Amino acid sequence: MGRAEIVEHLRHSLSVILDRPLPEFGAETRILEDLEIDSMRFIEFLMSLEDTIGLDVDPESLEPEVFRTAGSLADYIRNRTEFAGAG
Repeated sequence: MGRAEIVEHLRHSLSVILDRPLPEFGAETRILEDLEIDSMRFIEFLMSLEDTIGLDVDPESLEPEVFRTAGSLADYIRNRTEFAGAG
């Protein structure tokens, strides 16, 4: 799965969780700041990523910069899923 495809998946997932369209969502979107997502919705979002793309979220690798933008999260997802596929 490429970066653009992952960003689109993130947009769709967040749109469903936030119950609103996100037409301006892109790789530079700051997930927490721009979308004003609360902690409960953020956890729901992470759980949805585990369910929909099989992302195994490693709490030890979750640093704030991972979630800074949709692009940084997409890179994290791509790296985690490629690593899991290689094992």
